[in-house]
Amino acid sequence: MRKFWVLIILMAVAYQFTPSAGVSIPVITASVKNGDRLLRDAFKNRRSDLQVEGEGVVIKLLPDDLEGSRHQRFIIRLRSGQTLLISHNIDLAPRINSLQVGHSIRFYGEYEWNAQGGVIHWTHHDPAGNHAGGWIEHSGRRYQ
Repeated sequence: MRKFWVLIILMAVAYQFTPSAGVSIPVITASVKNGDRLLRDAFKNRRSDLQVEGEGVVIKLLPDDLEGSRHQRFIIRLRSGQTLLISHNIDLAPRINSLQVGHSIRFYGEYEWNAQGGVIHWTHHDPAGNHAGGWIEHSGRRYQ
């Protein structure tokens, strides 16, 4: 009987250290406070796949990308001076109709490196639940 309980305990311990069946993607997160620094370093080192929170001022509104999933696109400037393209999926999250040049936004999404400063995408929820949900805040409203 004692061997039975030892076996049960060993199985329980082993179960605790068994990886889950889901796919795990390494993600580095940063708050608004550290977002500018993380984004500057990511751009300098050509890093991508970083989940980051930040804020900036809209400097240019671009036409929506209507190929495949539709995306609202605009460029922001961070306090550091770095520019980012925001690509906001409007098939999964509401479009920000009141957005204008000069407006401030906050965002939480995934950074992808490019030579112009980078792109922030995944600024929406993930219906499948496999990716961290993102958002954009503008004029007191969260779009996700």
